[in-house]
This record gives sequence, C-alpha cells and structure tokens, in this order.
Amino acid sequence: MIVSSSTKKPKIHSSAYVAPSATISGDVTIGADCAVLHGAILVAEGAPLTLGKECVVMENAVLKSSGGSAISFPLAIGDRCIVGPQAYVVGATVGNGCFIASGTKIFNGAKLGDGSAVSVGAIVQVNTLVPRGSTVPMQHIALGNPATIYPPDRAGDAHDRMNFYADVFNIESAQDVRAKAAQTYAKFLRKTHAQDKALDEHKNVTPPPRRGEEPPPTQAADVGGVVDAMMLELQEMEHRRQEALKKQGKKK
Repeated sequence: MIVSSSTKKPKIHSSAYVAPSATISGDVTIGADCAVLHGAILVAEGAPLTLGKECVVMENAVLKSSGGSAISFPLAIGDRCIVGPQAYVVGATVGNGCFIASGTKIFNGAKLGDGSAVSVGAIVQVNTLVPRGSTVPMQHIALGNPATIYPPDRAGDAHDRMNFYADVFNIESAQDVRAKAAQTYAKFLRKTHAQDKALDEHKNVTPPPRRGEEPPPTQAADVGGVVDAMMLELQEMEHRRQEALKKQGKKK
C-alpha cells in the first residue's frame, strides 16, 4: 500500500521492487534497484525517510522517521544495506554497506558507520555511535558515543546511563513520565496522520541521476495495454483462420 501523509507522497525509483503487501507512507524515498519485501513498513512521520540504492528491506521489518516541532529524527539508510526480517529501525543514520540482522532494534539518533553490523536480536540505543566496520554481537546492547557494548546480563547498567524520555519525547523524567509520553505521542500521531490517504494509482518515479551516473532506465510499458494488444492480434488470427476454413469448405 502506498500512502500520502501530510501532503507528502512516496518517491520510488522505477527500478525498485516494492511487494504488494508492503506499506510505504509519507515522505519516503526509495533508491534505485532496491527490494522491499512482503509486510515491510516504511513510514515517515514529520521527517524524511531515505533508502539508498541496492538495499533490501526484508519481511515485516519496520523503518520509521519521526519529527515534531521540538525534536526531529530523520531516517537515512545508505547504499547496499540489508535490513533483516522483523528489524525495527527508527530515526537513525545508517552508513553504506551495513547489515541489520533479524529482530534487531536501532533507536533515535543512533549512527552506524559504513560496513558495520548489528547481529540478531541486538539493540543500538538512542544517540549511540557504532564505529565504521564494527559489529554489535547477538543479543548485546550498544550505548554511547562511541558505543560501549553491554552483554544481556548488564542491561541494567546500560539503562542507568540513559535518559530515554528526554532524548526521544523531550520530556524530563518524573513519576508520570510514561503517561505523559503516551499522551504527547498520541497527539502527535493523530495530527500527523489526520490526512493520510491511500493512493489508488501510484507510479514509480525516476529521480534525476547523481553526478557521474548514467540516467536510469525508463519505466516499463503498461502491462495491461500490452495484454490488450495481444488479445486483439489473437482474435484477428482466429478470424482469419475461420474464414480460411469456410473457403476450403466451399471449394469441396
């Protein structure tokens, strides 16, 4: 499903593949030769979401950007990256050639250097920098700039270093901070998605080529029109065959 949101429409390169059951909403740009598979969700909420060229977003992965009046978290994923099944990536900057494995979570303000990897079930927390070529091991937590890697049994230590609600929702910690975060976020989402509209007809667009690149191929011809032309030709051939049979019958 392709959805316009807050007057913003997705821009999908003509060479990209988006599965029919994927959801692409708002100010989303999908680069050349990408593949977005079934059940994947790419949603821009108040900030742009950009997917570079030759990327793969696998089944049921969720990619989101977020931005309000006080704080903004665009999502930018570089070229030739893989986002695994059921991964969750929000408001982060991902370099070129990165691998984001199944079930990982990467949060607002995080940055992954070129060629880095986040392994199965790992977490990259808010405002964390994963250096170029680094790997966050399975089930581990990356936190800090540069990242400190915490094993699962030290999750509490990582939690104590965070100020999650202030960094993500711009709300200082207090006894009712969770309720305030829900109230604030619900209001933001209602406003952001109030005018969402599914686009019945959507054609991939061809962005201008980058400097030094060849212009991309034009969009493929309309398949329905090709099929109609073939049917007309087949009907004409059948008509000619029937006429020929009639003539042969008269000669006998």
